[in-house]
Amino acid sequence: QVQLVESGGGLVQAGGSLRLSCAASGRTFERYVMGWFRQAPGKEREFVTAISWSGGGTSYADSVKGRFTISRDSAWNTVYLQMNSLKPEDTAVYYCAADRGGWGSTPYLIDNYDYWGQGTQVTVSS
Repeated sequence: QVQLVESGGGLVQAGGSLRLSCAASGRTFERYVMGWFRQAPGKEREFVTAISWSGGGTSYADSVKGRFTISRDSAWNTVYLQMNSLKPEDTAVYYCAADRGGWGSTPYLIDNYDYWGQGTQVTVSS
């Protein structure tokens, strides 16, 4: 079992930055693929980004490429999401997720992920 706790959300103006953190506890964190998803009101949960257990592989949704960066610190069992140049359409609840499987070609699939955090709200004002 893995427990995930997100933090770092908040209210920011368009063009601003936020850094989200996801602290993991429980079973071996190092071998998990970690992902970030988000869900806006009235919309489906969508993939944002993911990182392989080694950190050598990353994947980003087209909507955040060049603006968001995912990283992980296995020593601290933490994964980060640095969000720059935020837009109002980035407003959503952001969820951290862990996948026990290996890094493959579909890190964007929600069904791949076994554990989820409770989410943290990000609101971007125009």
